[in-house]
Amino acid sequence: IALGSSFDVQPTSGCVISNYVALQYSTFFFYPVLVGFLPIVIASTFSMLAYHNVRRIVRRQLPIVRRKLDKQITAMVLMRVIVFVCLSLPYNAHRIYVINYPTSRNTPMAYAISRLLQAIVLSMIITNYM
Repeated sequence: IALGSSFDVQPTSGCVISNYVALQYSTFFFYPVLVGFLPIVIASTFSMLAYHNVRRIVRRQLPIVRRKLDKQITAMVLMRVIVFVCLSLPYNAHRIYVINYPTSRNTPMAYAISRLLQAIVLSMIITNYM
């Protein structure tokens, strides 16, 4: 709520952050840490823990079928984390850039390119959560 109240609608740029503190917060903490780095670190940590657990399970006396299934699910988790990282990083980079350098509607070509990039990046991040 506090971050949302610091937006202003400008005729040339659209909806932009007008408060300097909110701009610094979203540029240096919200998008890089909370939206970008923290979910990637948490997902990577738990996927590595799952991988370590499967490596440890191999030494125990378990049925071969269960070990095989554990390896398969661990491979799926590792691939999911890789896809998550590859699809999340462009969104975070784009949001940080757009917040710091808003494109004016007075330059139609640059504005159209910015909107196209926004559509592509949003499609990627939505695909990530489907």
